[in-house]
Amino acid sequence: MSKSPRKSIVASFGLLSAELESDQAADQQQPSVSPAPSAGNRVGAGVIGAAHRAIDDIRTERDRLKALLEAGGGSVRDVDPLLIDPSPYPDRLPDDDAGDFEAFKRSIETDGQKVPIQIRKHPLSPGRYQVVYGHRRWLAAMQLGLPVRAIEVEISDVDLVVAQGIENASRQDLTWIERALFAFRMDEAGIKPRDIYAALSIEDAELARMRSVYRSVPADVIEAIGRAPKIGRPRWLDLAKTVAGDSGMLDALRAALVKKGDAAETSDQRFQRVLNAIKPESTGRREPSPITDKGGTKLGALLMSSKEVRISAEGSLGIEFLKFVEAEIPALTERFARLRHEKL
Repeated sequence: MSKSPRKSIVASFGLLSAELESDQAADQQQPSVSPAPSAGNRVGAGVIGAAHRAIDDIRTERDRLKALLEAGGGSVRDVDPLLIDPSPYPDRLPDDDAGDFEAFKRSIETDGQKVPIQIRKHPLSPGRYQVVYGHRRWLAAMQLGLPVRAIEVEISDVDLVVAQGIENASRQDLTWIERALFAFRMDEAGIKPRDIYAALSIEDAELARMRSVYRSVPADVIEAIGRAPKIGRPRWLDLAKTVAGDSGMLDALRAALVKKGDAAETSDQRFQRVLNAIKPESTGRREPSPITDKGGTKLGALLMSSKEVRISAEGSLGIEFLKFVEAEIPALTERFARLRHEKL
């Protein structure tokens, strides 16, 4: 795996690009007169100088990568698509409608491939290549038995994911879960968080939300559901919260996915179907079950869900009963542990 000495710069430029552009415009409009520093807010000249040098480095790196993406860094040539492998960091799930890809493929067959893909030499397989971006064009050419027009670039793993991120941002057609899955692939490969931020143009809070989903909902389940273009972040977070740490819920989720829905079922509909299977929509307020002693005296009420038990006090002995239950919890815990040990 190739290494890049520019990782911090590459990661930073994707997040700071907009700020740098506005700073540059402001520099051109303002006269170069240094304002007098306020007495209560002084910063050392060495710190300011280092910050300016860092910003200049980021601007230079940003411009280099943009030029790489726009110019390709090499000449266009025809390459046998069978010699090319996909990117090690997949960022797409299959389309719901195969007809969309077929129409795209027909347009290449009829009009030719207008825009070349970008490839790099495969770091582990001599004589082979990997797609930097342009997976649909590569797949269409392979299925049509045509050579694919490609530009070969020398690019590191970190630059590759940032380049994919820039190209995807220009199209803006990846769904939220596809972006989260892209983050998962990079996480699994050891790509540093700062470089994931750059590739997806996100901040740490959004990466944390993505991680909460793909660490609770396994990649195979996400792939089985599909790209779900109308299912946004809140509903994926809801699904992740429902199954988090519950192996039984995950088993139920996989069982629901095995059951085939309607032949024309979209990935959006599949998501909702499996969510309903493990989290049925409420048909009304669930009533608590009464707790009474042998004589029928009310002590409380019990309300249970898949992840929660609520006991409320009722009747004249209700509060005393709750205190009794609280005092018994340590003994119940020990009994539970002993029973589990006996089963092993």
